[in-house]
Amino acid sequence: MTSLRRGVETEKFEERYSRQILFRGIGAEGQRRLAAGRVAIVGCGATGSALASLLGRAGVGTLRIIDRDYVEASNLQRQSLFEERDAVESLPKAIAAARKIAAFNSEIAVEARVEDVVPGNINVLLEGMDVILDGTDNFETRYLVNDYAVKSSLPWIYAAAVGSYGVTLNVLPGKTACLACIFPDTPRGMVETCETSGVLNMAVNLVASIAATEAVKLLVGGAAAQQLRKTLWSYDVWTNEQAEIAAAHPRTGCRTCGERDFVHLAGDGRPRITMCGRNSVQIHERARPIDFAEMQRRLEAHGVVRHNEFVLKFWRDPFEMTLFPDGRAIIKGTTDTGVARSVYARYVGN
Repeated sequence: MTSLRRGVETEKFEERYSRQILFRGIGAEGQRRLAAGRVAIVGCGATGSALASLLGRAGVGTLRIIDRDYVEASNLQRQSLFEERDAVESLPKAIAAARKIAAFNSEIAVEARVEDVVPGNINVLLEGMDVILDGTDNFETRYLVNDYAVKSSLPWIYAAAVGSYGVTLNVLPGKTACLACIFPDTPRGMVETCETSGVLNMAVNLVASIAATEAVKLLVGGAAAQQLRKTLWSYDVWTNEQAEIAAAHPRTGCRTCGERDFVHLAGDGRPRITMCGRNSVQIHERARPIDFAEMQRRLEAHGVVRHNEFVLKFWRDPFEMTLFPDGRAIIKGTTDTGVARSVYARYVGN
């Protein structure tokens, strides 16, 4: 690269991020560190899409967006990277997000991974990252990420929003409490979800802004990292109630970060058929490539079917099946895993 070209690119870089560089907490060196940063966002729904948008505009050099799902019309109220056309085409969220980010910042790398994070692929999906951000919607995946992060000594940030409430926690393995320190077991009983209690996009954007800021502090490092929050922080945008729980130190006897017993990473008892929200069940099929053109020919006699390069959609009342290239499927129209498995076996095969 000639010195002239290098100078022009440096000028463009400094102009794009000039307002951020002017902020004393980041500066020119901090912006260069952001450009070298690598962040994985696990889940690209409401919180995940807001995180991806904020960090993409902030100039984080590499974003790896991992999501198992596709865009639906009901997502558009709160999931900031998607458009009506994405829902019509049932685009995978990771693909749609990567396209939108490329349109407003073509100078960063965005890696779209249309996969469900499970013990069998988590090492491949998260390798080489500097920070992991939580955009998922379930504790099963969060505990899995927590196991991986603690075992790998990799910082990650828990974040969630439901109703008008948002919550987030920085996990710095070996230094602060991990997720299992705060929640030793999966919450039991009635647990609010976006499917049952709804969610305000204002709560989503608040918690995403807090989590994205903490991620920037981690990537900038130095004095910025000294400002990292060491509490579980929550805020309700409707009632204006907020709370913090101390999380500056690991909990004595924690199974994960104390005893280093990574049960979720080991995959003990993990089901291959799981609930997927919104009256849906997910069927996990690994290493089973699907030929969409051939599958469409097989299914046309049984219902309405269409596909693009990313997903195949099949409708046979009362079910809707979304099939992915690796054999994974989401069966909508039931919460009965046995029924969902039967639908899959009938139309895709055992």
